[in-house]
Amino acid sequence: MSVVIIGGGISGLALAHGLHSRGTEVTLLEAGPRLGGNIQSRHRDGFLTEAGPNSFLDREPTLRALAASLGLEGHIRTADPAAKRRYVYTRGKLRAVPMSPPAFLKSDVLPLGAKLRMMGELFTRRAPEGDESLAAFGRRHLGSAATAVLVDAMQLGIYAGDVEALSVAAIFPKVVELERKHRSLVLGMARTRAAERKALPPGQSAPKPSGAVCSFDGGLQVLVDALARKLGPVARTGARVTGLRREGTGWRLAVEEHGQRAELAADQVVLAVPAYVAAELLRPLDEKLAARVEGIAYAPVAVVHLGFAPGSTPPQDGFGFLVPTLERRRVLGVIHASATFPWRAEGGRILYTCMVGGAKRPDLVDLDEEALVKLAREELRELAGVTAEPSFTEVIHWKRGIPQYNVGHLERVAAIDEGVARLPGLYLIGNAYKGVGLIDCVRAANELADTLTR
Repeated sequence: MSVVIIGGGISGLALAHGLHSRGTEVTLLEAGPRLGGNIQSRHRDGFLTEAGPNSFLDREPTLRALAASLGLEGHIRTADPAAKRRYVYTRGKLRAVPMSPPAFLKSDVLPLGAKLRMMGELFTRRAPEGDESLAAFGRRHLGSAATAVLVDAMQLGIYAGDVEALSVAAIFPKVVELERKHRSLVLGMARTRAAERKALPPGQSAPKPSGAVCSFDGGLQVLVDALARKLGPVARTGARVTGLRREGTGWRLAVEEHGQRAELAADQVVLAVPAYVAAELLRPLDEKLAARVEGIAYAPVAVVHLGFAPGSTPPQDGFGFLVPTLERRRVLGVIHASATFPWRAEGGRILYTCMVGGAKRPDLVDLDEEALVKLAREELRELAGVTAEPSFTEVIHWKRGIPQYNVGHLERVAAIDEGVARLPGLYLIGNAYKGVGLIDCVRAANELADTLTR
């Protein structure tokens, strides 16, 4: 069996590695000059910056297993313990996000009335029929204020989306399952923990995943480079697929590679490209399927890195802060990169990573580099008291940054799956469908590798 994977982001790379390690004949074609997609770690002027994802949560063995297969497990770096502290900018200042129920009762992240409303979650009614926005779900369980501040801030850090548009079932399926089984999330979590403890042998405590924020020595690019070395000539850059058609029981691909045109045959083809790229390849095969895939929206995001001399800014405290939409600010959030991973800034330098744009302010991503640096500096000064002149700046524009799992997403993906099933030997994979995170992409790649080699 021969498999051609179109797209050299983390989904395509992890799938190619999984198939190659099983002895499957596989070829990966990447149109661009480099592998890794939006994973790009850069070293300059004493700073290590990330153009796309900054880290991953070590909440399950998926990524560690991939790292171990590449000899990288010893290169995983855990964030500084202080990074567990998170902040939200609300009501004119940065306020700590409480990490426990007692801390929540003492905190000032929400007014007293909003905290009392949250305590009424035990009496929440079940969801109505049909898909529901994250905002509607949050208001029903936690109240309007908590949804506008905490729930919105949480999704901004992952999706940079619109809390009123995102589908809670698509982005937090486990939470929806808790409600379905137990009505109240508080009751559901308590009952789940009790059941887990009861299932353990006497005297054994429940396992606790660390959930720590992690990266690699040298940044996330280390993972991409290791995959590229492992795959060798299996992964080809500068190879753009311009057409795809059925031929007998297999597929034939039209490829432009370094100025030359050729055709490539394959038994199985995997589209591991963004949804809008997949749609163009699918359109000659199935117009309706292509339209469904193309209908997945993306939130644009600009990443603005600002580096400062040692001691020139207020001490960074914790992982960083998020800024709910209701505050009407121009940043989505700020990562304290040098506090989270001190090794990313040499000699005590200080690095802030500011996220701009998102589903609600896509216009800001169209600003040029100078304007975005100015915007980020103004926001840092007003929100965090950073008045120093940066010694280092870097701006990355992602016009189509993060896929948006809006209301109706699960129905759309189910229809896409049905359409793809009518094209035997064709598969879709990537962060546009069933999980936007780095670990989600690797897990999906592992599952597809199992399917293709079963």
